[in-house]
Amino acid sequence: MSNLETAPAEIACAAEQVAGVEVLHPREVPLGGPRAIRVRRTIPQRQRSLIGAWCFADHYGPHDLRHSTGMDVPPHPHTGLQTVSWLFSGEIEHRDSAGVVARVRPGELNLMTAGAGICHSEVSVDPAAAPILHGAQLWVALPDSDRDTARDFAHYVPEAALLLGGAVRVFLGELAGSRSPVPTFTPLLGAQIDLDPGATVALDVNPDFEHGVLCDQGVLDMAGIGLNHADLGYQGPGYSSLQLRNASDRPARALLLGGTPFTEQLVMWWNFVGRNHDEIVEYRRLWEAADSRFGAVRGYQGSPERLPAPPLPNVTLRPRPLPDRKEHR
Repeated sequence: MSNLETAPAEIACAAEQVAGVEVLHPREVPLGGPRAIRVRRTIPQRQRSLIGAWCFADHYGPHDLRHSTGMDVPPHPHTGLQTVSWLFSGEIEHRDSAGVVARVRPGELNLMTAGAGICHSEVSVDPAAAPILHGAQLWVALPDSDRDTARDFAHYVPEAALLLGGAVRVFLGELAGSRSPVPTFTPLLGAQIDLDPGATVALDVNPDFEHGVLCDQGVLDMAGIGLNHADLGYQGPGYSSLQLRNASDRPARALLLGGTPFTEQLVMWWNFVGRNHDEIVEYRRLWEAADSRFGAVRGYQGSPERLPAPPLPNVTLRPRPLPDRKEHR
């Protein structure tokens, strides 16, 4: 997914911190123009730009495509990151400049590695076949040692592992006895958690990780702190357990994101992840010049044929400050 803001920049969002849990509230961003679908963005924001190497989280839907505009994101570039597409319902066609054509379906991991450069398009399919679009688009920052790696794509369908009062689907990393075979460049965790009405779970987690819980459905209680729809609860390193309770009388669902704290400062602008202003300027120049660094997407039928890059701001782009991580002891 592309960051389609016309003037991409860090914007302050509301956050609360109580008893070791920080609650990040989302802001709405249009995807593809004012009449297109809107997404709820929780990271990055000014006070927390990273959870592990997770550097971007957009949460969208449910959108009934029979009565509204679907997703149609023309070919656009990426550098220095991986994209993780995760759907709860609907279907999206992915095309990229590595020659991959894939369908993104509910409960299936689609992970694209941009490395030194890639471009891709994302289009929701015929509403008659998949009328409700609902999911999340996530980005993972690549460490400096691997950020110029080759383009790649991975697909994995995790099985649901039953919990007492729910289930978990681990698409990256390891949790509750389930392990994803998909390799990552830094230690990561990505999982969907489903909780029965009124259920409580205490998950054993890696104390070296920081964790974020994105509430997709229902009302969740995270270590005694309430998470409403689209809120993201953050728990810092040093905890060996993560407690969640479904505080409603309906099923609840969340995405759990985790990883070891990412210690490199990043410059993120539009769809590029770099390390300094000059890199971003060069990435933009190469994209506008249709350079082979990004390649080309074949078979995209929409308009425009490729997204133009927005104008650069009249200031020097600076690295995002590393977020405060108060380790529990």
